[in-house]
Formats: sequence, structure tokens, C-alpha cells
Amino acid sequence: MKQVLLTGDRPSGMLHLGHYVGSLQNRVQLQGDYESYIFVADVQALAACWDNPKLLRESVVEVVKDYLAVGIDPDVATIFLQSQVPEIAELTIYYMNLVTLARLERNPTVKTELEQKGMSDSVPVGFLCHPINQAADITAFSAEVIPVGEDQLPLLEQCNEIVRRFNRIYNVNLLKECRPLLGAMSRLPGIDGKAKASKSLGNAIYLADTPELLKEKVMAMYTDPQHIKVSNPGHVEGNIVFTYLDVFHSDKEEVNGLKEQYRKGGLGDVTLKKLLLEDLDALLQPIRERRLKISTDHVFDVLKTGTARARCKAQATLESVREAIGVRYFEG
Repeated sequence: MKQVLLTGDRPSGMLHLGHYVGSLQNRVQLQGDYESYIFVADVQALAACWDNPKLLRESVVEVVKDYLAVGIDPDVATIFLQSQVPEIAELTIYYMNLVTLARLERNPTVKTELEQKGMSDSVPVGFLCHPINQAADITAFSAEVIPVGEDQLPLLEQCNEIVRRFNRIYNVNLLKECRPLLGAMSRLPGIDGKAKASKSLGNAIYLADTPELLKEKVMAMYTDPQHIKVSNPGHVEGNIVFTYLDVFHSDKEEVNGLKEQYRKGGLGDVTLKKLLLEDLDALLQPIRERRLKISTDHVFDVLKTGTARARCKAQATLESVREAIGVRYFEG
């Protein structure tokens, strides 16, 4: 029997290269090897844009277009909407009794996101409960493998804490612990040199970026501010162009040679950026072309079919959970 793989994204617009190297590549490569479930986390996204439902709906469509354009096959992997699987919400409520407020506030991923979004003084309860909701996402499908970025590891740790506590309290071996599957590069830095590429920071390259916008972003990439002249020796460490070349340029020996030359002097930033631009354009061009052929109607057809499949799986889990905690009063 195949292991279950679960992954997803909060719809906040189009996906970027950080998503691609962090988990999208894994999803495409592994979709045939695992029983794969890929969800659009629109409920979680509501915690940040609850007052803009139009934006949320548009973002759902954009995210699914990205999924399909990179090569995720809806006939192989189940793509579904989190909000349309009410079993996840019920599991979340049950799991809330197994986690303290103090434990949620200590979660490093939650703390970082609160700082990035400036919500330290007005934290929505829904946002704070994100780790519990994610545990419900994972356990609803008995997921064992979760492709994530390194920054998401604390959320998986908290999920496994909930699993262990549930099984211990109710004396069952029902819920499964999960393990992370990290991409070749678990976190891609922003083009401005910041630690993480994200929409909120405005420092990401998106899968749907036009050739013109891609060129503009690559040419504006952070390099070595002390490397003023081509003849000057330059620093490779912290140079975002080299970081991206390490990930996206296929000839690693060539990259190492360029690093050596850059350190000695005589290699310009523009030359490096042009090389990176060729690599990224070659990667993104077929994705852009496939994306343009995907209609909104097709997106919702995919979601409707996938959500129906996902509910069947989640309903079975929920019935077992109800039985374990003593709230399954009726058959069927």
C-alpha cells in the first residue's frame, strides 16, 4: 500500500520560485509514488484576508493554475479545497482540547509569521490556531509524508504532539505521526537578500511572471554592494545571484568556477544575472504557456472532483475519531 503524502498552500496569490524548490518539485515527482492529496488552504488564508473574500477566491484560482501548470495531474493527485471538507473543521475543534495557549504562542513558525504580518497586538484566534488546523489537515488523510520548507518543521512537530496525546488519552493507535520531506533547498531567499522570498515582502519571482518582469527582477537582484567595479574581488557568500545559480543552473562545476573567478575579480554582476535569467526563463516559459491554457472553469471542475474524493477519506477518519472520544452516537 502506498504511503499518503499531503501538502498544500494558503492562497494569497500566485506561487513563486520558493514554493517551487521548496515543495512543488517534490509533489510533481512523487505524485505517482504516493497516494497524494494537495489542498488549497483557503480557511487558513481567511485568517489574514477575512475582509476580502473576492481576493481569496481569485487567489484560489491562481494557485490551482500554478499546480496544473507545473505538472500536477488531478487524475493522479487529489486537489481539493480545505473549506469544502467540513470534517477538517470538526477535527480541529476536538484537537483544540489537546493544546494549550502557551504552547501555540511558543511555536516558532507562528511567532515569525506574526512578526512578518505585524499582528502582534491584534492576533486573530484563527491565525493562532493555525498549527491545530494543520494537524487536522494532516490527520484527516492519515498523511505520513509532508513536503515542506524548513520553516514549517515546528508545525509538523506540533502535529505529532497532538497525535501522540490523542492516542495516549483515548488509548488507541488511530492517528499517525508524519515526517517532513524537504526539497533540495528548503528555503529560497528573496531577491532583495532577505531571508525568505514571500509575497508580503514583495521580493519573490512568481511562476507566472512575464519575461519582461522576470528580467526586471533578476537585474535588480541583491549581489555584493562592495563589488562596484568588474575588476574588484567580490563576495559570494550572501550574494543572491549565486544562491539562485546554485539551485537553478544545471552545471554545478561551472557555477563553482564562476565563484572562484568572482572572488578574484574580473567577473561582472550583469554577466552573472544574464546567465541566471537564461536559466529561469527556460524553467518558467513552459509553465507560463501551460498556465495560459487553463481556464477558471477547468480549475473549479478539478476542485469539485478532488474535493469529493477528499471528503470520502476524511469522513472515515472523523468517524473513527468520534468513536474514540465517545461522541459517535449513531450509525451512518
